[in-house]
Amino acid sequence: MKTTPRVFITVFLILISFVVLFPIIMVFINSFKGSLFISNAPFSMPVFEGNAASYVGLDNYFTGVKKINFFSAFGYSLWITVASVAGILIVSSMLAWYITRVKNKLNSIIYYCLVFSMIVPFQMVMFTVSKMANILHLDNPIGIIVIYIGFGCGMSTFMFAGFIKSIPLAMEEAAMIDGATPPQIFWHVIFPMLKSQAITIGILEIMWVWNDYLLPYLTIGTEYKTIPIAIQYLRGGYGAVDWGAMMAMLVLAMLPVIIFYMICQKHIIRGVLAGAVKG
Repeated sequence: MKTTPRVFITVFLILISFVVLFPIIMVFINSFKGSLFISNAPFSMPVFEGNAASYVGLDNYFTGVKKINFFSAFGYSLWITVASVAGILIVSSMLAWYITRVKNKLNSIIYYCLVFSMIVPFQMVMFTVSKMANILHLDNPIGIIVIYIGFGCGMSTFMFAGFIKSIPLAMEEAAMIDGATPPQIFWHVIFPMLKSQAITIGILEIMWVWNDYLLPYLTIGTEYKTIPIAIQYLRGGYGAVDWGAMMAMLVLAMLPVIIFYMICQKHIIRGVLAGAVKG
C-alpha cells in the first residue's frame, strides 16, 4: 500500500514534465520544417520523402541567422546578461551582508524597500524607467546594465540575506581578531560560503535577463538588438511570419541557458537544500 502513493506521484510528475517539455520539443521539431508545413500541421513530424516532404534540414537556421544578424544580437545579449548578472551578484551579496550585520533603521528601510520592489510589476514603472534612462544616458548596452542591477537586486538581496543570517558571527569575529579588514572578511570568509546560493540566484537572473524583451526594447530600442528583439523582426508586414526561421532562432536562443543550467544543476540543488536547512 505504501508504494501506491509513490507510483501516483511519479506518474503525476512525469505528466507535468511532459506538459512543460512539450512546447520546447515542438519548437525543436518545427525548426526543421518548412514554414507552410508548420502552419498547416504544427504537431506533425517532418516528412523526409515524397511530394509532401516537409524536412528542410538546416535551411531555417541559416535563413534566420542571416535575416536577424544573429551573431550581433547574440553578442549584445551575452554582454548584457553576463555583466548584469555579475553586477547583481556582487552588489546584492555585499548589500545583504551589510544590512544583515549592521542593524539600524536605515538598513531596515533599505531592506524592506528592496522586498517591496519584488512585488511591483514592471509595467507600472516602465515608462518612467525608459524616460529616466534617456535623461541619464543609460539607453545603451552599458547603461542598461545599471538598470538591470537595480531591478535584480531586490530578489537576490532577499535570498542572500536569508542565507547570511544563518552564518555564525563567530567566524567573522575570528577573522577580525586575525587582522582581517571588512572587505577581506567578505571576500575570503563570507562570499566563498555563498557559492551555491550565488549559482542558484545567477541561474534565475540569467533566465530573466537573457529572455527579457520589454526592458531592452524600451531603453536601447532597435539600435542594439538583443536576441528577443531581433527574433521579433522575423514578423513581416500584414501579419506574415517566417515560422521556420523563427522556430530555428528560438532553439538557438534557448540553447545557452539550457546548457548553463545542465552544467550548474548540482550547484542549484545544493543551494536550494542549503537554504532549506539553514533558513
